Amino acid sequence: MAQVKAGDLVKVHYTGKLTNGEQFDSSVGREPLEFTVGAGQMIKGFDDAMPGMTIGQKKTVNIPAADAYGEKNDDAIIEFPKENVPADMKLEPGMQLTLSNQQGQPVPVVVVDVKDDVVILDANHFLAGKELVFDIELVEIA
Repeated sequence: MAQVKAGDLVKVHYTGKLTNGEQFDSSVGREPLEFTVGAGQMIKGFDDAMPGMTIGQKKTVNIPAADAYGEKNDDAIIEFPKENVPADMKLEPGMQLTLSNQQGQPVPVVVVDVKDDVVILDANHFLAGKELVFDIELVEIA
């Protein structure tokens, strides 16, 4: 039976959870996820779990933060001048916003704190610093 190797185009179903069991993503009920193993399209820990799998095989992998979305980066905590926020926008901790970087690309951020003159924003990926658990089922090797 064929086993997955680096460079293979594969289709998988997956469910991603935090270690406390909270689900953050799943392909169940959708088309399977398609990607090339080892091409850097997936987080490292997910990619590393694929070689050797066979069609129909299911596995659960724990991926440490370093092999997922990395550790939280203090440089991604931004002090944004409150004067640059529209006056009618009521900001509260936990709100999700989207800024644009210098290249005009969207950057999702979360409001951490609202002070008198600045808003503290966190541009870390929402899964940064977290160990992830993925249930993976190999559907196809193309």
